[in-house]
Amino acid sequence: MWASREKILVFLFFVTTIVIIFGTIMYLVEGPEHGFTSIPTGIYWAVVTLTTVGYGDISPGTPIGQFLASLIMVMGYAIIAVP
Repeated sequence: MWASREKILVFLFFVTTIVIIFGTIMYLVEGPEHGFTSIPTGIYWAVVTLTTVGYGDISPGTPIGQFLASLIMVMGYAIIAVP
């Protein structure tokens, strides 16, 4: 683990960046009427979706939001499967 710390940090930075970007975009696209009441709520949704947990408490309601959700789901599978 210690020898791979740089790779692990790059990975965590990459995942954190994706989660923040997608969470913010979903907040802007979906808005409070679909449960995205704040950017932290959008980030929470992105973490749950990216990790393929999928609680279902927040879900996108617009076609653009559903497309973005599909992208982050595929990224989640890629991030879990590739390493």
